[in-house]
Amino acid sequence: MSLDTSNDYITPEESHLSDSSLSLVIPTYNESRNIGELIRILSNLLDEAIPNQYELIVVDDDSPDRTWEIAQALMSDYPQLQVIRRQHERGLSTAVIHGWKVGTGKILGVIDGDLQHPPEILVKLLVAMEDGADIAIASRHVDDGGVSDWSVVRRFLSRGAQLLGLSILPEVIGRVSDPMSGFFMVRRSAIQEKDLNPLGYKILIEVLARGKIGRIAEVGYVFQERLSGESKVTWKQYVDYIRHLLRLRFSLGTIGKLRKAFPSP
Repeated sequence: MSLDTSNDYITPEESHLSDSSLSLVIPTYNESRNIGELIRILSNLLDEAIPNQYELIVVDDDSPDRTWEIAQALMSDYPQLQVIRRQHERGLSTAVIHGWKVGTGKILGVIDGDLQHPPEILVKLLVAMEDGADIAIASRHVDDGGVSDWSVVRRFLSRGAQLLGLSILPEVIGRVSDPMSGFFMVRRSAIQEKDLNPLGYKILIEVLARGKIGRIAEVGYVFQERLSGESKVTWKQYVDYIRHLLRLRFSLGTIGKLRKAFPSP
């Protein structure tokens, strides 16, 4: 996979690990209150589970609260940490892909930077990957899963978005219980030769649609409310989600099949 880093500030290049098992990306925007605690928790957890076999990659979209600067200051204490400051690009999904391309791990992962995804679930996801899964997804909709204090409106919107996805892209959305999850691991080999081009926040849908995904594992988790910082859920995200579904429907449907059968010269 090629990567143009001309518009990005990456620090430091020499910190890249040559033989990591897991590259865990943390996309951030205005997470100055949470990033230090999250890195500490993740490092302690993974040092015990897979010592010297992982890397943490913070990809920050030039946060006004200087999240990237706080993360950089932690690098001397956490040698497995990398920090990327993107100054000319925005978006959670593209940030995740950027981090995966920079990483070296055979297993690629993503976790939110706001502590709403319980870090301890990472160990269960790793076990599922070691057992042969192509992708392991933290799900709110299987045993031991749920949400903590969502309003009725938010529950309705979340469920409505999933039902809409099922109607537009059933062969993709219907494969998993929580296609909206932003907390998962996937084998690099499953997506390495794929042209991922996500729109908005729902990177998992892009991976399921375009990746070579066979065996799927799901692990229950309870989605937590924010302890600090502000929610980034906006109506634009719902619009981007619909556009993403329609674009995938277009590319995976009849026209997409014709393109594969008769590629451009």
